[in-house]
Amino acid sequence: MEHVNDHKILGSETKPKRNWLKYAMTWESFLLMTAVVVFIMNSMASPYFLDPWSLSDATFNFTEKAIVALPMALIIIVREIDISVASIMALSSVAMGITAQHGFGVTSICVIGLTIGTLCGFFNGLLVTRLNIPSIVVTIGTMSLFRGIAYIVLGDQAIGDYPKGFTYFGQGYAFSYFSFEFVFFAVMAVIFYVVLQKSNIGRRIYSIGNNPTASFYTGINVAGYKLVLFTLLGLFSAIAAIMLTSRLGSTRPTIALGWEMGIITMVVLGGVSILGGSGTIVGVVLSVFLMGLVTVGLGLLNVPGIVMSIIIGCMLIGVIACPILLKRILKRKS
Repeated sequence: MEHVNDHKILGSETKPKRNWLKYAMTWESFLLMTAVVVFIMNSMASPYFLDPWSLSDATFNFTEKAIVALPMALIIIVREIDISVASIMALSSVAMGITAQHGFGVTSICVIGLTIGTLCGFFNGLLVTRLNIPSIVVTIGTMSLFRGIAYIVLGDQAIGDYPKGFTYFGQGYAFSYFSFEFVFFAVMAVIFYVVLQKSNIGRRIYSIGNNPTASFYTGINVAGYKLVLFTLLGLFSAIAAIMLTSRLGSTRPTIALGWEMGIITMVVLGGVSILGGSGTIVGVVLSVFLMGLVTVGLGLLNVPGIVMSIIIGCMLIGVIACPILLKRILKRKS
């Protein structure tokens, strides 16, 4: 009996160690460790980095992109993609600018922006699910379409006649050191985590990503889910547009130009497979912070914006290519 009890005790002691090792080997743990290293390097690069206000202001560099990255993660998990999100932001922003020019208040401006973004997302989803056109083809087209409409409506002009209360969304602070943008992102991240990781909706999303045909035959409305997700992404693109426009204090057709690649990089770097079926919100959030820290660090070193774009592009290629190369190497060895 004593021998059995000892065995049980030893088993109970070794199990947590195995769990710890299991978590230590995950992609999320790697992102966390990398973020800590970059944080330390940034603090060494500048004495002002650790100032609470500096850290708070640094979140403005990535929060709007991070807000769009949350629903983008769900889209990629179900084997789709949307590269029109930055153009949706531009069109929503232009619509808000026109509304502000006509003397409407903050509520009307936001409602117009959210409506335009949601309709754009719904339009993308409709083309993908009803006409069965690949999402990359659809969103390449609508990326040009939405941005083109913004240029037609506004031309080379800029609109900056926004009401005073509108500035809060992109410049205000909900708590002492935490901006409204950052608090909104944090709350949405928790909601997306619960929905994706802890609910039947999340299980169906993973199921669609792993095998859409089998999911359809088990009674899951695959087209319906995809349509809702594209619409949701349009809505969140509009929310990001409200915050970006508010922060800049003006709008023009070039707003958020090229942001789609940064958003997709956040998602893929966070461990969401570009082939669908896997990924977590925790990974995406860690990726957001890592990319934010890298951007701030490069800024502290006065690295030009074009070089930052090259680095982000290399990160995207590396994260996609490395797992594929690793699988090929393992196959050859076996």
